[in-house]
Amino acid sequence: MNSARRRLSALIAAVLIIPGLLFAQTADELQRQIDEQNAQIATLNKEIAQYQTQLNATSKKKQTLQNELDQLNISRKKITASINVTKKQINSTQLQIQQLAKGIVSKEASISGFQDSIAETLRNLSQSESVPLAQSLLSSDSISDAWDDSEQIAQLQAAVRGDINRLAGEKKILSQTKTTAEQKRAQLQKQQQTLVVQQGSLDATVKAQKELLAQTKSQESTYQKIIAQKRAQEAAFEQALGDLKAKLQYTVNPNEILRAGKGILAWPLDSVRITQQFGDTDFARAGGYNGKGHNGMDLAAQTGTPVKAALSGRVVDTGNTDLVRGCYSFGKWVLIRHDNGLDTMYAHFSQISVSPGQQVATGQLIGYSGQSGYATGPHLHFGVYVSSATQIMKLGDATNKKSPCSTATMPIAPLSGYLNPANYL
Repeated sequence: MNSARRRLSALIAAVLIIPGLLFAQTADELQRQIDEQNAQIATLNKEIAQYQTQLNATSKKKQTLQNELDQLNISRKKITASINVTKKQINSTQLQIQQLAKGIVSKEASISGFQDSIAETLRNLSQSESVPLAQSLLSSDSISDAWDDSEQIAQLQAAVRGDINRLAGEKKILSQTKTTAEQKRAQLQKQQQTLVVQQGSLDATVKAQKELLAQTKSQESTYQKIIAQKRAQEAAFEQALGDLKAKLQYTVNPNEILRAGKGILAWPLDSVRITQQFGDTDFARAGGYNGKGHNGMDLAAQTGTPVKAALSGRVVDTGNTDLVRGCYSFGKWVLIRHDNGLDTMYAHFSQISVSPGQQVATGQLIGYSGQSGYATGPHLHFGVYVSSATQIMKLGDATNKKSPCSTATMPIAPLSGYLNPANYL
C-alpha cells in the first residue's frame, strides 16, 4: 500500500511541479512582450489624439488649397497611427492567445497526470479491498499489523478523494482558460477586420489627395474656382431637383410611410456630429435648397472616414455624378433599400465599397466619406426616402428644366418622399 501511495505522490509531483516551472519561465517572457506592446499602444494613442487636435484646428482655418492638403496630410498620419495601433493590438492578442495556449497544454498535462495516477491508485485500492477483513487478520503476523494496513487503506482512499477533487478543479480551470482563448480569437478576428477598414481609409485619403492635386494642378486660383463652381451649382442642382415633372409630383400615401421610432436605423458613422439638419434649417431659410428645405442630414466626416449601412438591405444602385462634366450634385452616392419601406441614401463618398444588388448588413462598410459632388468640405450627406416613391433615373428625365446635371443618374423622389432621418435614428 505504501508503495502505491509513493508512486501516486511521485507521479503527481512529476506532472505538476516540473511542467509548472517550465511554463512559469515561458509565461514571464510572454507577459513581458505583452506589456511592451501595450506600452507602445498607449504612446500611439497619445499621438492619435494630437493629430485629432491638429485636424480640429485646421478645419477652422480659411478654406484654401494648402489648408485642404494639410488636413489630408494630418488625416493620413492619424490613420497610419491608427493602423499601427491595431497592428500592436493584434500582436498583443496573438501573444495572449499563445499564453493561453501554453496554459491549456499545462492544464491538460496536469489533468492527464491526475487521471493516470488516480487510475493506478484505484487499481491498487481495488486489489486491497478485495481481501476480506477476516482473511487479512488471519494472514497478518499480528492484529496490530492488520489494523495498520486498514488505516493505510483508509488514508489512501482519502488521498484518492482529494485527487479527484483536484482533478475537478483542474478541469474547471481548463474550461475557463479555453473560453478565454476563444474570446481572444474572436477579438483577434475583429481587430484584423478593423485593420482592413483602416487600410481602406488610408488608401481613400491618399487617393483623394492625389486627385485634388491633379484637379487643381497645385494652383490656389484653380482650387478657389472649383469651390466657387460647386457653391453655385449646389443651388442650381437643388432647384432642378425640386422642379419635378407632374408625373413625379404626387403625395405619398401615409400608409406607405414607416412610423417614426428611435433606433430603427443605426448611425452611419462611428462618431457623429451634425452640421446640417433636415428640412427647414437656417441655411434653407436663407435661400439654400431653393427654399424647399434640406432633403437629408449632413454629418461631419474627414475624408476617408468609414461609412456604414444604417440597416440591413439591398444596394439598389451606386453612382458618381462627377462623371458628368459640370455637374456638382451628389458626387459618389449609394442607395440601399430596406424591408421596412425605407431607402437610405449616402452621398459625397471618396470611395464606394459596395456594388448594385449586393446584400449588406447593419453596420457593414459601404464606402469612405469625402467631398465629391457639390461638397465644399468633407462630410456625409445622409438621407431617408420612402421606397415606393423613389426612382433611380437621370435628373433631366425627372425635371422640366435642363441643367448641367440633366444626364447624371441619381435617386429621385418627390418632396413628400423625403423623411427626416432624425425620426428613425
